[in-house]
Amino acid sequence: MGAGVHTSLKRLVGLRYRAKGFSYLPKQPVDSVLGGRKRSRLRGRGLDFDELRHYRPGDDIRSMDWRVTRRMRSPFVRVYTEEKDRPVWLMVDQRISMFFGSQRQMKSVAAAEAAALTAWRVIAAGDRVGALLFNDSQQSYARPSRAADSLMRWLDQMVAMNQALGSTLASTSTTAGLEEALNTLQRHISHGGLVIIISDFEGWDERCLTRLKDIRQRNDVVAAVVTDPLEHSVESAHKLIVSDGYYQLAVDTESGETQRRYRQAFQQRLTDLTDNLKRHAIPLIPITTANDVVTQLQRTMGGHRQDPHGAAG
Repeated sequence: MGAGVHTSLKRLVGLRYRAKGFSYLPKQPVDSVLGGRKRSRLRGRGLDFDELRHYRPGDDIRSMDWRVTRRMRSPFVRVYTEEKDRPVWLMVDQRISMFFGSQRQMKSVAAAEAAALTAWRVIAAGDRVGALLFNDSQQSYARPSRAADSLMRWLDQMVAMNQALGSTLASTSTTAGLEEALNTLQRHISHGGLVIIISDFEGWDERCLTRLKDIRQRNDVVAAVVTDPLEHSVESAHKLIVSDGYYQLAVDTESGETQRRYRQAFQQRLTDLTDNLKRHAIPLIPITTANDVVTQLQRTMGGHRQDPHGAAG
């Protein structure tokens, strides 16, 4: 199969040299998906007290040290420096619902590439990165680590999951898969880190939202939602054949009613997910199978600047 159908360890390792030009730091350019998010609680790295200094025009008034100001009769602010470590957990979806793509690549491949790019960026910044990989029948957890060999091990596991997609086309229910993965992640993670979920969010429901809210209480969360252009509209598909692994069905995509109902159903699901995430101040990163994943992350996660602080922030 072609490179867009399945990924490879060589491909994911090669992305190490393209993992630049984007960042998950809370201070973002205005064109970043994280830029100017007043409701977001993305903490960045933790802060250590560094020094007291005289107030300067433009300093945040919340940094004022009022006790010292009163004693010295002159305005002083407290200056902090960022800590050097912040764990990042990547939750990567490789379920059968992700084995779909109409243009450049499958959603499963786009998710794997986004995870690898982020992981290499985190390690380059000197932070720890771990992962929860899941498909329809298994989960694999890797503790956060700065070691490249640890990253290589779970990248290899992710490739194995990815390449297994399509080897058997048996229909598998994915309704509870997302919630189970969130439950597993919640049991493993600590607090004060960044959780990045890369998925098409198939099976999203109130139970998933409850799990995600629990995780959100102690960690920052970013949702990378992977979609394919054909999911947004079937108008470009003149002859569409769908299958559950046993049966095939030809869909009349030229029917205006079919197009309307299909588009409405997908948009409603996406709107519900987006509204849920926005309500709980969880940034959403859109990823499409139609374009290069590196370019998409650079555009949405910091645009055109080169950020020396890396992905973890």
